[in-house]
Amino acid sequence: MNSSSSIFYEKSTNKLLLKFAVPSIISLLVGELYNMVDTLYVGRTIGPMAVGGLTVAFPIQRLIIALGLMVAVGVYTSVARHLGEKNEEEIKNSITNSISLIISIILALTFFIYIFRDKIILNLGASRSIFPYAKDYISIVIFGGIFQCLTVVYCHIMTALGDTRINLKATSLGAIANIIIDYILVVHFNMGVKGAAIATVVSQMGSFVYAYYYFNKKVRTRFNLKFQFTLEKAIVGSIVSVGFSTFIIEISDAIVAFILNNLLLTYGGEESVIIFGLVTRVSMFLFITLIGISSAMQPIAAFNFGREDYKKVKDVVISTIKIAVISSLICWVGMFIFSQNIMSLFVNESAILYDAAKIFRIVILVFPIVSVYYVAIYYYQAMGEAKSSFLLSIFRQIVVFIPLLLILMQMFGTLGAWIAYPLSDIISGLTGIFFVKRGLDIEDEDDTFDYEVNEA
Repeated sequence: MNSSSSIFYEKSTNKLLLKFAVPSIISLLVGELYNMVDTLYVGRTIGPMAVGGLTVAFPIQRLIIALGLMVAVGVYTSVARHLGEKNEEEIKNSITNSISLIISIILALTFFIYIFRDKIILNLGASRSIFPYAKDYISIVIFGGIFQCLTVVYCHIMTALGDTRINLKATSLGAIANIIIDYILVVHFNMGVKGAAIATVVSQMGSFVYAYYYFNKKVRTRFNLKFQFTLEKAIVGSIVSVGFSTFIIEISDAIVAFILNNLLLTYGGEESVIIFGLVTRVSMFLFITLIGISSAMQPIAAFNFGREDYKKVKDVVISTIKIAVISSLICWVGMFIFSQNIMSLFVNESAILYDAAKIFRIVILVFPIVSVYYVAIYYYQAMGEAKSSFLLSIFRQIVVFIPLLLILMQMFGTLGAWIAYPLSDIISGLTGIFFVKRGLDIEDEDDTFDYEVNEA
């Protein structure tokens, strides 16, 4: 038995899930600390307008990491499936194509954003007061995107090959460095949002160096990889189609932020944009737990699907749902009770804190119900069902939330924006339950899955 695949033969499904989920959750949390730490330092040293600047920058950062995760999840699933099939040649092809793809995408995007950054920032909903903070931050932080995305791709490849801790180690190194450098540049040298952006880029470079070193040591040597720029249509298409659902999940946040920034500036002014930024930062703690658990299922399900152990696939999905629901419920209760205390880490203004905590409780009112929805997305990704995972990934934010947002804001103003969140969560949660039941349709006679998903 290959040492890199032996981890997948763990008899206890729950233990196996935890081996993947715990490092995944922590690494996601650590990854989010980049923006959270920047927000914390500039919010407390400069004030709410700086928080507004980082809020405007959020869609751009989300777009970059969304593209990185699209490629990472695509190659992650491909490598795990080919590992189950014991097909090393396809593993090598998937790895080389994924690296070429992410380099091409991010370098082109970075150049485009930098050239047109003024127009982009204004279109993202920046007011006159917020614009300079957003521009200073974006002009620097976008250059860390290539390092961040390559780190994510390298770490996902190594995770699919059995190293469940590499992502945690790489992101932790960067996050710790970011906290220290942020303090030195923002607090000690009073460099403001520019200092926060520099700290982020330097920290992302540190994570990349760490990931690159271990990638060469553990993957490149093992498979005798000779990197050359390669973009094979079939392989790239497979990577993108599988990872596209993750891209949609991530980019949906950016699209929603873009729309909300503009609408909130019109209906509620700069304070509403600042509150939205706070709500977004804090709510990420909830999504990190849920996405970490759901994504941990993916390589396990893909591996067992590759070796045609369909009973194990079903066990993994059911266990993931149970763990996701319980975990999200526990986190939800804690966040609901201590929301104002958590937000006080970012700003000092009592009026903003009171309103932000009240709005946050409305936004997360029924959050645990979306647990099954996210499990459904990652399940269909693991099975290579690109169409179904795509439909699910756009459903919550694009299909449901945005139309509700536009309707309710016309009726209730800014209150309508916050009400749209729990309503879309209810609809999405019920849809997720429906899709999981259809996806786990097992024929009793031969114990195989019916993977033909009918049009919903």
